[in-house]
Amino acid sequence: MTDLTERDERVLEAVINDHIQSGEPVGSRTVSKRYGLKVSSATVRNIMADLEEMGYLYQPHTSAGRVPTKKGLRLYLDSLMKSKAIEEHESALIRKALVETQRDLKELLHRTTQLLSSVCRQAAVVLWPKLSLTRLKHIEFIRLRPNQIMVIVIAKTGLVQHTVMEWDEDIGQDELDKYGRYLNELFADVPLGEVQDRILREMHREKVLFDQLLSRALTLTSQVFQYAFESSDVYIEGRTNLLNNPEFADVQRMRRILDAFEDKSRIIRILDMTLKMSRGVHIILGPESELRELQEISLVSSPYSRGSTPLGVVGVMGPMRMDYSRIIPIVEFTAELLGQLLEEHEEEG
Repeated sequence: MTDLTERDERVLEAVINDHIQSGEPVGSRTVSKRYGLKVSSATVRNIMADLEEMGYLYQPHTSAGRVPTKKGLRLYLDSLMKSKAIEEHESALIRKALVETQRDLKELLHRTTQLLSSVCRQAAVVLWPKLSLTRLKHIEFIRLRPNQIMVIVIAKTGLVQHTVMEWDEDIGQDELDKYGRYLNELFADVPLGEVQDRILREMHREKVLFDQLLSRALTLTSQVFQYAFESSDVYIEGRTNLLNNPEFADVQRMRRILDAFEDKSRIIRILDMTLKMSRGVHIILGPESELRELQEISLVSSPYSRGSTPLGVVGVMGPMRMDYSRIIPIVEFTAELLGQLLEEHEEEG
């Protein structure tokens, strides 16, 4: 609920819609002529002044029109924006491209990022599935050199995690193969998030404590999973699309934003915020991200899931005046389709 009248809301909606399309401050004459409010430009000007006083609009220059504030955009997104469905040709393009690449997980996620960037004409991001949320297909130990072991964990979604570990003693490949056979038998098809707990339970069982080989296998695997669950990765495409937005014409401003994109940990942090939210599309407006370098960038994102379990996140990042009514259904459709394809992949695996 707000203290705005219906006419106030219509003027605010008109200003935001026009600003999204033009990227320029919006004047009262434009609102009065284009949006059929049936009131004079003087009346619209007074309403816009009131909206500015309430914090929904601001005037960049004395003689300029007005642009929405974060508060104004948030009200628009939560209450005023008219929902759209994804265009049929866009959904067909996305579906065809992803179905054709679904056999390879890396290519599927990379292709998803490229498609979102191209279709939405902004930067796009896809957070890899969290290893802990998938099921184990296979685990293998490879001796690289004395005291160094590579552990390969393959999830049923097709996600592969390589971890190289230093070990305080040299273990031969024959013994490492025994570790793999034992663990694959013990944890096949177990959700990886449960493997760590099961390992700890097994290590406390008396028969394992007396079996040095199995105890060592469990200890090694426990360390691998602890590391793997803490790591994450993200694909980013279309950063240069941001250059097409007039608000980023300033070279220094654009450089700061591109530098922020180079630090993947920042992007992962903001995507993790979405992963912890409920299902559906979420919008984080610039300052809401709490990342100083991305104060002028908004994120439209949605988790992609296996059943009711969120695995990762797809998103589009752009200026705060993004065309949300168009981009939201594209992100929502892509997240749902990606989840379906990963679930089918897991069932086949």
